[in-house]
Amino acid sequence: MNTTVARLTARGLFGRRRVLILLAVPVMLLVLAVISANSTLDKLDLAHNVLGNLALGTLVPITGLIVGTGVIATEIEDGSIVYLLAKPLPRWKIVTTKLAVAVASTWLLAAVPTYVAGLILYGSGDGVALGYGVGALAAGAAYSALFLLLGVLTRHAVIAGLAYALIWESLIGNYVEGARTLSVQQWGLALTKAVAADGAVIAPVGLATAVWLLVVVAVGATAFASVRLAGLTLGSEE
Repeated sequence: MNTTVARLTARGLFGRRRVLILLAVPVMLLVLAVISANSTLDKLDLAHNVLGNLALGTLVPITGLIVGTGVIATEIEDGSIVYLLAKPLPRWKIVTTKLAVAVASTWLLAAVPTYVAGLILYGSGDGVALGYGVGALAAGAAYSALFLLLGVLTRHAVIAGLAYALIWESLIGNYVEGARTLSVQQWGLALTKAVAADGAVIAPVGLATAVWLLVVVAVGATAFASVRLAGLTLGSEE
């Protein structure tokens, strides 16, 4: 990890208007949790709806999308990435540094609010809040890697990532049984189930499968992004 690249990436990520969007979503989640905490509905069902559907299903992927594409796609689009690529830095180190910033930002803006919202809604009982927090950590890292890769692959990374999050993760991944195995959201839910008390959370994907797929996706996306960024360097030089 290169500290200079990390500092410049964080400054670019949080120095633009997108920071307002990044802060708005977790704030809305926490406000909803406070309001819902006074509801007469079953607390566990309420926690699943808010933490599973809204937090893990919407907040985490949207935050991962904005952050993952924001750490590199904007620089590629406006051409400023050339100045960074001109430095004597291995391309994989640029990618891993930007990914580290993206993952840390996603954890701060999505996983932490998810855990806090869980405490507000259900308290610390049955490990539900902690489970959803851990699930958000795992899913957030995978989303960050995937969307960073999209930022390297296409100039329309936000549109492509939004289509993926809405169509595959929210619709197909939730309602088509065979597709759940390939859903990042369901992988995060598997970790949630593993951390929470027995019977508190239901997940359609096994823990071992989820962990392996999370690792493969995160490492594979990072490696592929490094290769493509090296190709971008060659293309720019030519």
